[in-house]
Formats: sequence, structure tokens, C-alpha cells
Amino acid sequence: MAIREGIRPGGRSAKVQESVHQAVRDLLAEHGGSDFTVPMVAARAGVTASTIYRRWGDLSQLLADVAVERLRPEGEPLDTGHVDTDLHAWAEQFFEEMTSDPGTAMVRDVMACAAQGGWQSQCSGYTRSQIQIILDRAAQRGEHAPDIDLVMDRFVAPVMYRILFQSEPMTPEHARALIDSCL
Repeated sequence: MAIREGIRPGGRSAKVQESVHQAVRDLLAEHGGSDFTVPMVAARAGVTASTIYRRWGDLSQLLADVAVERLRPEGEPLDTGHVDTDLHAWAEQFFEEMTSDPGTAMVRDVMACAAQGGWQSQCSGYTRSQIQIILDRAAQRGEHAPDIDLVMDRFVAPVMYRILFQSEPMTPEHARALIDSCL
């Protein structure tokens, strides 16, 4: 299923998407997981189930779309004035968000639909863009900064791997050591 990038702000598509996304968020909060159906989402959103099936295909695709939207950064990373502290502040926030119960559930929803295309690359794009902002600021200040792929490989990848494949959570101390290894 293709990712929908061209939804007009304020148009009917945007309103339908927002009402469906809100219905999913509400049902997730009420049911504590994905223990609901497309017809339940449709009824809550005030749309027909066929609208959801036509736009998202199935519940797993809809959950992935909502998760990707929730994983989108709300703004630029904190600018502390130095690349080391910028990366540490960003890494701490990333780690806290991804390892929280809602963050972990969202990551798993996205990965459940990864084989159907696009979702994981969009999330990776969000993460890369946040790191790139930090690295661009460092370059403007004349600071030495790590390569974006180094940060992805040494920090982001181990955090995500633990979320997806290990039952024991990574500690904040381990996450700090990983970001330190990038610097």
C-alpha cells in the first residue's frame, strides 16, 4: 500500500483521515491494544467501513498509518549550542519515546506492515531528518560532528533492535553509552 503524501490540508480527505486517526487513538486508549475492528473504527469516526478499506486496506495498515503519524517529530531538535549536547538531548528524547509502552507499540505496528511497503522508510526518514538538523547546525558552527550513518548504526539501530527483538529493555545508561560512541 502506498503512503499517502498528497492529502490536501483542510480538505475532505484530511478531515476523514483525522477523524479515523482519532477514532483509532481513542480505541487504542480504551482497549489497550488493537483489540477492535475496522467497523468499530468506522462507527467511531463517522465513516463507512468501505472508506477505511479503500484508503488503508486493512486494520494493520491503518494502525501503521496512525503509528507513523504519531512518530512524526513535532518540531526541530533542541539547539543547545553544541553538537555533543544536541545529540545527547535528542538521543535521550528518542530513547524515552521509543521505549515507552506507546512508542514500542507504535514501532511494532509499523513493522507489522513493513513488508507491504513504505512505512519503515518513512519512520527512518523522520529520524534521519532530526539527526541531520543537528549535524547541519554543528557544521554551521564549525564543529566536528559524526556522520549521520554512524549515528543511525551505533545508536538508532541498537535501540530499535532491542525494541523489536529482545524482551529485556535497554537501559538509559546503555543508550547514553551508545550515543557517546558516536561522538
